[in-house]
Amino acid sequence: MTRILIVDDEPQMIRALRINLKARTYDVATAPNATTALQAASRNPPDAVLLDLGLPDLPGIDVIHGLRAWTSVPVIVISGQSDPAEKVAALDAGADDYLTKPFAMVELLARLRAVLRRPAAIDEPGIVDVGPWRVDLAACTAVSSSGQSEPLHLTPTEWRLLIPLLRNPRRLITGRQLLREVWGPGAEQKSNYLRIYFCGLRHKLEPDPAHPHHLITEPGLGYRFDP
Repeated sequence: MTRILIVDDEPQMIRALRINLKARTYDVATAPNATTALQAASRNPPDAVLLDLGLPDLPGIDVIHGLRAWTSVPVIVISGQSDPAEKVAALDAGADDYLTKPFAMVELLARLRAVLRRPAAIDEPGIVDVGPWRVDLAACTAVSSSGQSEPLHLTPTEWRLLIPLLRNPRRLITGRQLLREVWGPGAEQKSNYLRIYFCGLRHKLEPDPAHPHHLITEPGLGYRFDP
């Protein structure tokens, strides 16, 4: 059966979607927040995700970033936000489609069938080791590879900076690209943002932050991840 993950904090919306999807023989899983959604997707990868952007713990955009760190699963945003800027941000983050609430169920089902017909891409690994830390890109978690310390806390901005590097080991990611993807168009000149955040990431992830072995700065160019 085709597995659909519904991510929404409105019980009535979840109930309506579940009933309609199960009536059409879809296997349905649900998550009321971003954290649960990423964990559920990691444990049992869905064939498609229906995602509300207004979640109680993290913005829905962060769910898209988390999923795109390791999978090309189709994501349809179902949101009460009709602002064109919100739609553009979601699509730029990697969503496949955007539907504004309220919507006709027949339209959602048609859009779901459309994204499921697309050829599946080859997914990338979701687990990367960075020094003593084992980073799960799907769940956005970092735990000690020895299991002897508490999980590491990274902010959403730190995840958005780290994920492109870990997905592309040894490849240079330019500073302008990182600034544009994390802070949006117009932020390409704010290189001080990167210095501040990468200093913090090295203190969290590198055994010797003053002499990093994994999060490498290429002066005047950008950054790369050396496994």
